[in-house]
Amino acid sequence: MNITADMVKALREQTGISVMQCKMALEEADGDTAKALLILSKKRGSMAAKKAGRELGAGVVSSYVHASQDIGSMVVLRSETDFVAKNEEFVALARDIALQVAASNPLYVRRDEVPAEKMEEIKGLFAKEVEGKPENLKEQILSGKVDAYLKGIVLLEQDYIKDPEKSVQDLIDGAVHKFGERVEVERFVRLSSK
Repeated sequence: MNITADMVKALREQTGISVMQCKMALEEADGDTAKALLILSKKRGSMAAKKAGRELGAGVVSSYVHASQDIGSMVVLRSETDFVAKNEEFVALARDIALQVAASNPLYVRRDEVPAEKMEEIKGLFAKEVEGKPENLKEQILSGKVDAYLKGIVLLEQDYIKDPEKSVQDLIDGAVHKFGERVEVERFVRLSSK
């Protein structure tokens, strides 16, 4: 199928990803936009993994204060270069993540920050719930319950409040794909007057 400039433009407007990546995805999908979106989505995670070792030399601090003025948050979102850090879409992403922190009150950025003793405490909370279950399923059930609990306290694993079909990690992976640089939430703080 002949991939037209209009097809590429439409996909680029929908995703914000580079023209070349959109064109390649459309070619791979034989012009099917829905398939091209899936291809781009699959490539997001692998692209983020490839850039994981790169040094973060720039970033932004963004904040969010709820309309009630009783909850606020600040987030440090890092990138490799000032060129990306000063991009309006990058700044908007940092603000969206600050909104997420204010709304969902996570305790950790990523799972590996959860202390070992806290992980044991969490497993202990659910150990009683798997008692009496078949032996071959206990570990799987416990793991599922722990994962569900961690999803509530680990920022990157949370469902994105503006689009629950995506996680916060999906947003970060999308930014890596869009900007072609490593992007990472370095830290956050949430404040509440309650």
